[in-house]
Amino acid sequence: MNKAELISVVAEKADITKKDAEKAISALFDTIVEKVAEGEEVRVVGFGTFERHDRKERTGCNPQTKEKITIPASKVPAFKAGKAFKEAVDAN
Repeated sequence: MNKAELISVVAEKADITKKDAEKAISALFDTIVEKVAEGEEVRVVGFGTFERHDRKERTGCNPQTKEKITIPASKVPAFKAGKAFKEAVDAN
């Protein structure tokens, strides 16, 4: 399912226009991205938790030249599914 399909389904289920559904979904996604980028955790009980993980600098290997390279530290987004989400997926 892509974003347009998600908007259509949400609009239908919430009995709102597609335009309003698109505004709400975009605002939700934007807020999650902003808060996680700031280092905050976004927890939706029953759905899951969005958070930022810090990756340490590490040594890697260029597979073509076998040369050792340093992979710099980075911050990456992470999602951990909640119990109800996991149970719903497992039930199907």
